[in-house]
Amino acid sequence: MKPDIHPTTFRKVVFKDMSCDYAFLTHSCVDTKETIKWEDGNEYPLYKLEISSKSHPFYTGKQNLIDTAGRIDKFMKRYGKKAPVAAAPEAPAAEAPASEEA
Repeated sequence: MKPDIHPTTFRKVVFKDMSCDYAFLTHSCVDTKETIKWEDGNEYPLYKLEISSKSHPFYTGKQNLIDTAGRIDKFMKRYGKKAPVAAAPEAPAAEAPASEEA
């Protein structure tokens, strides 16, 4: 192995899904500023997630809308149903010439 190519911050980190309060402990090199006290009584760095396997529709089988960045509102504003445009009044049809019956 080459020296000095591996990260030095490899440690146990708690990842917490903020949408459903699910957390798990694993090894990672992610940079964090916050810490949390884990179930074993030790304090570990905390990394907050917006979505995980406990809240993702693919894994849960449920379609629930999780919008933390306003993406749904932005989409609906841009592409959502628009108010129907008022129809222009129809022009009167030209009268057909009367046919003569003999």
